[in-house]
Amino acid sequence: MIARMWEVRALGSGFDELLSWVCDEALPTIEVLPAHVSSEVYSSTDHRIVVISTWRHDPVELPAPPDRLVARSPHVWDFTPVDR
Repeated sequence: MIARMWEVRALGSGFDELLSWVCDEALPTIEVLPAHVSSEVYSSTDHRIVVISTWRHDPVELPAPPDRLVARSPHVWDFTPVDR
């Protein structure tokens, strides 16, 4: 299992539009893939959006968000479970 954390910061007033884009356009492109297990979306008061998706193997990138909505390019990290 691989967990992918994708984080982006919206440009000021573009937060609501960016959140809609993530939920209505970006996530549907990956949620239909066989390796995809689940996705969760989080937001913060400082205009950040985080998507945590879990994958059986080989996570797939979310599409690039519209430049006009983001303060900077998304950051992406992959995590694997730790046996303890």
